[in-house]
Amino acid sequence: MSALDASIVNAILPIIQQKLHTQLDAVQWVVTVYLLIVSGLLLTFGRLGDIWGHRPVCVWGFALFVSGSVLCGLAPGITMLIAARGCQAIGAAMIFASSPAILTKTFPATQRGQALGLQATMTYLGLAFGPSLGGWLTDAFGWQSVFFVNVPVGAVAIAACRRFVPVDARHAMREPFDWAGALTFMVGLLALLLALNQAHQWGWHSWPIIGLFVVSMAFLAAFVQIQRRSLYPMLDLTLFRRLLFSMSLLSALLNYTCTAMITFLMPFYLIRHLGWSPSKAGTLLTVQPLMMAIAAPTSGTISDRLRHPSLPATLGMAVMTVGVGWLGCLKPDSGWLAIAVGLAVVGLGTGAFISPNNSALMGSAPRHRQGIAAGMMATARNLGMVLGVGLAGAVATTVLAYRPGATLHDAIVMSFWVAVGLATVGIFTSAARS
Repeated sequence: MSALDASIVNAILPIIQQKLHTQLDAVQWVVTVYLLIVSGLLLTFGRLGDIWGHRPVCVWGFALFVSGSVLCGLAPGITMLIAARGCQAIGAAMIFASSPAILTKTFPATQRGQALGLQATMTYLGLAFGPSLGGWLTDAFGWQSVFFVNVPVGAVAIAACRRFVPVDARHAMREPFDWAGALTFMVGLLALLLALNQAHQWGWHSWPIIGLFVVSMAFLAAFVQIQRRSLYPMLDLTLFRRLLFSMSLLSALLNYTCTAMITFLMPFYLIRHLGWSPSKAGTLLTVQPLMMAIAAPTSGTISDRLRHPSLPATLGMAVMTVGVGWLGCLKPDSGWLAIAVGLAVVGLGTGAFISPNNSALMGSAPRHRQGIAAGMMATARNLGMVLGVGLAGAVATTVLAYRPGATLHDAIVMSFWVAVGLATVGIFTSAARS
């Protein structure tokens, strides 16, 4: 539901802008505020899940998400819609931070990769079918129906959570919550994400962006110092001493950065460079998430049966690197088949990587630190997405500005080769776990 909602809203932003009579820079905050709030609160709710139990956090997360969806559908203007999206984001952060922990605690280690792979499949299916479903709902019932459809689905999810999700033991019940750590981490991460998200519009050398980077560094440095001195830290820094945990987290960050660069740039290549219609481009772009949905559960199941479960993740990162390199070799007049092959290989590699990598990351954390591990895993995903968009935009605009005679095709291809470099580093970070 959360992945579907994100992709649906992205697809109908032009309709929302038209119906609410607002500007493009304002309607973009419908997406931006969601991303910022989710990212800033993931670690907080992961830790609260370790203290209070992950089931209540998940149930209340669905309740807030559904409430925010109702408010979004009833919003009379853009300001109310952005505020309601903030409420949605709080609920989404609670769901994101608790779901992997619930799965990891519920299933034995021999089924952990399979369970997390099936979760990844649901996510990719939501991303794949969100745009088409959003277009159908908007045409048939108006843009508000995109948000109202979450209400019955969310009600079923709440009932299912209360009925089927077991109550987990509260190992950390006596540990106090680190409010100072939560505040400094949230402010530092929000400042960093906002700077990366808005740098291409405000300018990388503008004073607001520089100021946000300074604030981010100051608060994140304070966060690390607080965690080192706290008896009950919000982020257990000793987790990073585990090679399996730290390399899995770094590999995930690199993978999400590369996939975000492709997701951000391919619509420009198809629509602006090749002149395709949005519907035709959207149909072709579903190839990647569909391949990810197919590969994720299979790779997770295989990793459960191997002595070195990191091997499928490393192989998946290598396959993704080949796919990105294929896209980097596209000609200015490449046909749809060549593009589809590249996207399919990228999707196959990413799907093969995600499940065993997440399984390795979650399995490397102690049982009473599963919420922290899940929060860090989701934070790596969101940070990688923001880094990917920011890096892709920076490379493309730099090529267009400073290379004489450069075309949009040249800028996009250069960005893809930067992604190849990052993915190559990811192969080594993934292999280092073994």
